[in-house]
Amino acid sequence: MFFATTAPAGFRHSLNSPVARSLERFLSEAQAMSQQRSCAMEQDEKFFTLSFDVPGIAKDQLSIGIEGSIVRIETLEGAPRHYKSAYELPQEIDIGSSEAKLENGVLTLKLGKHVPVNRVTTLQIN
Repeated sequence: MFFATTAPAGFRHSLNSPVARSLERFLSEAQAMSQQRSCAMEQDEKFFTLSFDVPGIAKDQLSIGIEGSIVRIETLEGAPRHYKSAYELPQEIDIGSSEAKLENGVLTLKLGKHVPVNRVTTLQIN
């Protein structure tokens, strides 16, 4: 038994239109991003712990940027795979108590929570 599509010729032409190509590119990028963003997050009183699957990437091919409560992770030029992602955490990160580890294709970030300084002063009543 043989099956063939019966779409009209005009329909096949519309698949090559700029709108169809943009939609196809958007869907493929969304699918790639959903595959890349395998992130597990845990937290306790002092740390956020984030784990990312980055198979085939060496530690010298990764860049981790932290600004306030935002963590940006991306691969550098020349890496065998492309990874770029940003995450906003609910609290600012203390860089001094944070660390990153890459082992067996899993990037683990242990990010210290920034403890806000209490700037309240008491005023004496006369």
